Amino acid sequence: MDVLSEVLAICRSERAVTARFSLGAPWALRSDGVPGTMIRLSRGAPYWIRLEGGAAVRVESGDLVMLPLGAAHTIASAPGVSAVPFSKLIAQHADGPKDENPLVFSHGGGGETTEMFSALLWFSAYCRHSVLRMLPALVHIRESELPMAGCLATTMQSLIMETLDRRPGWRLSAGRMGELLLVNILRERLGRQASQDPGWLRGLTDPSIARAIMGIHRAPQQAWSVEQLAAEAAMSRSRFCARFKTLVGDTPIGYLTAHRMALAAEQLEAGLLAPARIAEQAGYESEKVFARTFRRWSGLTPSAYLRRERERRKQVLEIQAREAGEA
Repeated sequence: MDVLSEVLAICRSERAVTARFSLGAPWALRSDGVPGTMIRLSRGAPYWIRLEGGAAVRVESGDLVMLPLGAAHTIASAPGVSAVPFSKLIAQHADGPKDENPLVFSHGGGGETTEMFSALLWFSAYCRHSVLRMLPALVHIRESELPMAGCLATTMQSLIMETLDRRPGWRLSAGRMGELLLVNILRERLGRQASQDPGWLRGLTDPSIARAIMGIHRAPQQAWSVEQLAAEAAMSRSRFCARFKTLVGDTPIGYLTAHRMALAAEQLEAGLLAPARIAEQAGYESEKVFARTFRRWSGLTPSAYLRRERERRKQVLEIQAREAGEA
């Protein structure tokens, strides 16, 4: 039973853009955050990464670094080097609108060189709400600790080099590579850290709870009761509820509701279905009940949520256009 595949089957990368930076020591670059998921691989000299308010982390050649929600951060050849904003270099070197085409530039001094390969990915709303928010702001996969990391790093490096030529299909290839990297990062956490982090990923470590989670994901619109979910897990109601809460960090019905709302958020952003149909697919006969539940989950009504996401996308496009004009 491959429950992780079941859960992640609807996690898709909507688009991606890649980059390659050649950085000679001393150098430091500062990002105020990006509207997506950043995955980085480096070759050559090691470097340091620090998130706002955190300690600097040394990253070795061949390591993979992931910022699931694009947190603000600084990367540098050594701690303490004065940082240049990424946006300044992007404005100087971007070929067309920002976040549209592969980016290549060199920066820094004449010391040891770090070759940085990056992929910025935009995942679907469901993936953002149900998967990426579960991960720490910085995920560091050391090549020395994960056998698969070396293979993934080599594949990512080859893909990015290929995308720089913008061969047909490069966007799709980059997006699928991002999905593959995300799956393997989650597999690594499932094997090493899931036992310490409450959430659905930790729930997958228990075969009984995993069966209940898979039932929810296969049929989220079903009128699930606690008793029915306990039956999926082949456990008594009381034992199932206690075990589910311990592992997942939420009640069975609470998890079901959050899963439904994440799916609904994705459908709202897609704009292909009427609100009444979205409510129905989420398992609600009443659009009003669905709207109240969505508001408790997100803090916004469905219409207000959609307006906010559209405004965010508009702001990103405006920033892209402004920076392209300044280049």
